[in-house]
Amino acid sequence: MPSFLYLWRLRILFMALSATIFGRFISAYAPIYRPSPWSLANATFYGDESASATMGGACGYGNLFNNGYGVDTAALSSTLFNNGYACGTCYQIKCVHSPWCFAGSPFTTVTATNICPPNWNQDSNNGGWCNPPRTHFDMAKPAFMKIAQWKGGIVPVMYRRVPCIKKGGLRFSFEGNGYWLLVYVMNVAGGGDISNMWVKGSKTGWISMSHNWGASYQAFATLQGQALSFKITSYTSKETIVAWNVAPSNWNAGLTYSTMVNFH
Repeated sequence: MPSFLYLWRLRILFMALSATIFGRFISAYAPIYRPSPWSLANATFYGDESASATMGGACGYGNLFNNGYGVDTAALSSTLFNNGYACGTCYQIKCVHSPWCFAGSPFTTVTATNICPPNWNQDSNNGGWCNPPRTHFDMAKPAFMKIAQWKGGIVPVMYRRVPCIKKGGLRFSFEGNGYWLLVYVMNVAGGGDISNMWVKGSKTGWISMSHNWGASYQAFATLQGQALSFKITSYTSKETIVAWNVAPSNWNAGLTYSTMVNFH
């Protein structure tokens, strides 16, 4: 007769193998964002080499250095910005068909952190570069200088959406109060974007949050004194993930809470 210890070890081995196979199955079938085809657009730059002018921005990411976005960022024309749903999306950009392009047309990867608003006082082909329906990137100057000489001012580019590669999990920055919660979602991998979001207090069910602007979502609910979890759906891949117990019951506005989960 097999000993109890032998059967116990066999059971543990079976459970470990099952978990490994199940994990690989889930990973294989989880939505993964893939690069898009290359398209034609134009690019300019704003600010100086320090990229200080890019801090903040319409997406609400605040200090881009502290929050992991650095200087490789861009403001999108409203055609691309999509009312803020494009916040956090990532693009490869390379200069083409211009004497200002660097040899070999190297590309750089930028994250959308801001909007380049229309300027209806100027012609769309002469200064109103971000007027609809133009597809345009107003890049941070350090990012622009990776693909072209800054003296060029405006250059034609090829661009494509690419997966956002991030270290660590989603981060949630809180604003508001105990009756109104405004959350900025940062460090989003995969498609980089969000279409829907829900919050769950330790004493509530799932509460749908509305899109405020940029990368922020809000809930009008009494959540003070409750641990908070979030459910998020990617705008592009439609993948939904849950971040449990993101913030403790003594959470406060003005703080940022990190997780271990992210999109693919």
